[in-house]
Amino acid sequence: MNNQTTNPDKTIAALTHLSTFSKFFIPFGNFIFPLILWTAKKQDPFVDEHGKQAINFQISIFLYFIMLVCIGTAGIVFLGIQLSLHEPFSISKEFVNIGNAASAIPILLYIGFIGLLLLALLILDIISVITATIRAREGHLYKYPLSINFITPTRVGNNQSKNEQFNNTQNQRQ
Repeated sequence: MNNQTTNPDKTIAALTHLSTFSKFFIPFGNFIFPLILWTAKKQDPFVDEHGKQAINFQISIFLYFIMLVCIGTAGIVFLGIQLSLHEPFSISKEFVNIGNAASAIPILLYIGFIGLLLLALLILDIISVITATIRAREGHLYKYPLSINFITPTRVGNNQSKNEQFNNTQNQRQ
C-alpha cells in the first residue's frame, strides 16, 4: 500500500477485522460490526479493501461451518441407519442400547473427524483475523486464505470511480 494512508485509516481497518470477534458475544456480530465500520469509511480505498476482505472471509467461514454441520449430520444419520440395520439399536429416555459397542466405532470416529474439521476452521478464523488486524495496522493489505470473493475487492492503486474510468477510456478513443 502507498504511504499516503493515515493512522486513523489504519485504525479503522484494524478495528474492522477485530470486530469480527464479536460473534462470540453477539449472534451475527461478525457481519454487523465490520459492515458498520466498513460503510462508515467506505470512501477510503484502504478501509474499503480491508472491509471487503473481512466481510468476504466471514461469509466464507459461515458457509464452511454450515457445510460441515450438514455433512456431519447427514453422515451421522447415514451411519446410524447402517448401524441399526445390522444389530439392535434402540434409544429411549432411560438408555441408549447398541447391540455391540464395537459397532459404534465408525460413528464415533466420524463425529471426531467432523469435530476436528470444525476446530481447524475455528483456529483458521482466529489466526487469520489476528494476522489481518496486524497487517492492517502496519498499513499493508491482507488476503484471507480460503476466502470466496462475494464482494469483489477493488484494485489497489486505482482510486478512480467507475465513471472516471469510463470517461478516461472515452477520451482516449477520441
